[in-house]
Amino acid sequence: MSAFEKPQIISHIQKSLNYTVFDCKWMPCSAKFVTMGNFARGTGVIQLYEIQQGDLKLLREIEKAKPIKCGTFGAASLQQRYLATGDFAGNLHIWNLEAPEVPVYSVKGHKEIINTIDGVGGLGIGEGAPEIVTGSRDGTVKVWDPRQKDDPVANMEPMQGENKRDCWTVAFGNAYNQEERVVCAGYDNGDIKLFDLRNMSLRWETNIKNGVCSLEFDRKDISMNKLVATSLEGKFHVFDMRTQHPTKGFASVSEKAHKSTVWQVRHLPQNREVFLTAGGAGSLHLWKYEYPIQRSKKDSEGVEMGVAGSVSLLQNVTLSTQPVSSLDWSPDKRGLCICSSFDQMVRVLIVTKLHKI
Repeated sequence: MSAFEKPQIISHIQKSLNYTVFDCKWMPCSAKFVTMGNFARGTGVIQLYEIQQGDLKLLREIEKAKPIKCGTFGAASLQQRYLATGDFAGNLHIWNLEAPEVPVYSVKGHKEIINTIDGVGGLGIGEGAPEIVTGSRDGTVKVWDPRQKDDPVANMEPMQGENKRDCWTVAFGNAYNQEERVVCAGYDNGDIKLFDLRNMSLRWETNIKNGVCSLEFDRKDISMNKLVATSLEGKFHVFDMRTQHPTKGFASVSEKAHKSTVWQVRHLPQNREVFLTAGGAGSLHLWKYEYPIQRSKKDSEGVEMGVAGSVSLLQNVTLSTQPVSSLDWSPDKRGLCICSSFDQMVRVLIVTKLHKI
C-alpha cells in the first residue's frame, strides 16, 4: 500500500477539560458523545458533548458523589439511549441523560471500584435480553439484567482458596441467537477467562503473562470470530475464536505494538478486520488482520485446531505525551473516533481512506 493510499489519522477537534477523563462513548444515532471521570475535589462527572460546525458544544454536565470509571450504552434501547456507569465505590447506575438527577437503575454491584463495563442486547446489537457486565478490583465479574433489581443474573468469582485478581476488562461476545452469549474477562496477572453464560461454565482460560488492559471481540452479535487482548508490556494478541482445540485452546498471533502499555483496543464497526490500539505513550496504531488461507487444520491425532492469521500496521500517530485512556469509534459514521487521555484532553479524530482497505 503506497503512502497516498494509506489511511491517515487526523486530529479534528481537541478540547481541554478540567477533570481526569477515564472513559468516553458515542451516543448512538447522534453527533453526541459522553465523557466520564472525576474532578480533583473527588466527585464524579459525566459530560455530554455535541459536534457542531467543527467544534464541541457542552450540552450537559452532571456531577455525582463518586468518581465514574467506565460507561456503556450497549444494553440501552435506541429510543432511550440510557447510559450505564460503574464508579469508584462499586456502584452500577443507569442514567437517563435527559433527567439525570436520579438513576433509573442503581445497585451496589461490587465491594470495590468497577474498573470495566460492557453491554449487549440493546441498540439492535446482539440477540437476547439486554445485559450489562461489570468487572471489579474485588475479583468478581457480574452480569446484570437492568429489568431485574438487586441481584446479578451471573456472578463469576474466585473459587474458595483462590487468590482474588483485579479484573481490568470485560467484553460480551457470541450473542448471535437468543440462547448463546459469552463474557470474556481479563485480569491484572495476565489471566483471560471465557465464561459461557448459557451453560454457566468456564469455557476456556489462558494467561498472556502481563496484565490484560483491554479485550474486545471483533463483533458481539456473531458466532465468535476473533478476540483481541492488549497488555501492559506493549503487546497485543489476536485469538481466532472459530476453532477451539481441547488442549491447545484457540490459535493466536501476538504483536509488539507500542513501547508501553496498550490501554485500549477498538474494532472499526464497519469493518471487523480493522482495529485501533491506544498506547501509554499517547499514541494510536491502526491495524489490519489478514486471515490465513485455511483457518483450521488437523493435529497429529486428527483433531481440528485453529490457525492464526497475521497483523499489519496501517498507520500510527502520537497525540499526547500522556496515556490514551479510552477510545470509541462512531457506530454511525465510518472513520469518526473519539479518545481521551490523561492530559485531561478529549479529541475527535477522523481516520480517512478506510473504505479503500
